[in-house]
Amino acid sequence: MTTTAPLAVAVIGAGMAGTTHANAWRQVGTVFDLGLPKVRLAAIADAYEPFATDAAERYGYEKAVTDWRDIADGPSIDIVSIVVGNALHREIAESMIRAGKHVLCEKPLADTLDNAKAMAEAEAASPGVVTSTGFTYRRNAAVAEIKKLVETGHLGEISHINARYWCDYGCDPSTPMAWRYSGPMGSGALGDVGSHLIDTAETICGSLVAVSGGALATLITQRPVAAGHVTRGTALDVSDAEMAEVTNDDVATFTGHFANGAIGSFSASRIAWNMPNAMMIDVHGSRGRAYWDLARTGEILLDDASAPAGLAGPRQVLVNPTFPYFARGSSMAFGGVGATQIEQFTYQAYAFLQQVAGVSEEESLPRCATFADGYREMRIAAAVAESAAKGGATVDVSCF
Repeated sequence: MTTTAPLAVAVIGAGMAGTTHANAWRQVGTVFDLGLPKVRLAAIADAYEPFATDAAERYGYEKAVTDWRDIADGPSIDIVSIVVGNALHREIAESMIRAGKHVLCEKPLADTLDNAKAMAEAEAASPGVVTSTGFTYRRNAAVAEIKKLVETGHLGEISHINARYWCDYGCDPSTPMAWRYSGPMGSGALGDVGSHLIDTAETICGSLVAVSGGALATLITQRPVAAGHVTRGTALDVSDAEMAEVTNDDVATFTGHFANGAIGSFSASRIAWNMPNAMMIDVHGSRGRAYWDLARTGEILLDDASAPAGLAGPRQVLVNPTFPYFARGSSMAFGGVGATQIEQFTYQAYAFLQQVAGVSEEESLPRCATFADGYREMRIAAAVAESAAKGGATVDVSCF
């Protein structure tokens, strides 16, 4: 049975991703179909009060708090987005689940496999609570269209997927030490942006069964320690700053082996010069090829067997109402309007709200990734790190 009673939402974390979640919950009632519960924008929590206050005022939330426990203790809060450092995910998520609140948690699910496993176990033990890991690229209209091209056989038998996510947020050695630069090998670029690659590739091509050729590198081995609050990679004067050791990977590469026989080439970096947010997916089949670039997220390049002889070549196909999500997810749903990464978060929030409201799987958007899915992705990343530690050896992930 579905519910239509209003639901109160809180967002924990007011950084860049946190405000994107805040915006998504604000927009969720404007996309797709009516009939879901109204959302009350209840609270923004952040340990740094100026951020919490600013986000609450900008996005129309009722209040700002500095302690996430105020959210856990708030009996009127129904849904919580957790968007903070991943070392905090387990404690916050378990507290929210105990309080009966539905939890949408950003990826990677946790800082360690043990914590991720505990979160997946908490999910299994609480079937009445909706819990999800935030793999938003599942909701990108162009990515979803490529998935459809694969599933319908339009591209033929898939042989290879090339997936890369290159960022420059860690390129400057004066960027201060933060939680992203701390942790075991495999929890750096691979855990941060590589997690999206793994989930998106499996969304398109199906399950990975093995990884091999793992290689991890730390090129910037020390970073300055900031004295005060730092966000979004603020650079420091490092002339007399205390330095801390970077313990995880700046760059990660590996080969993935899929159950359908396809092979994947994966590359993740946080030190890619002048590439602020460059994700690219290239899928090759026996009858065609599809390519997507986040910098041109409102289109795909498609080259297939439908072209007349002598006139084959990649052609631009604009995101349009035949693509998943777009027809009812855009206020101007026609080709050429374009799309951004931001809409994905709104579509994710809508799908999550459908689950909370009790909409059946047959009548809803594809279900959100679970905590179990988030744990699986982290186990695959750990297998890549194991492969790297063993000189590129093949590691079986079919049982994950």
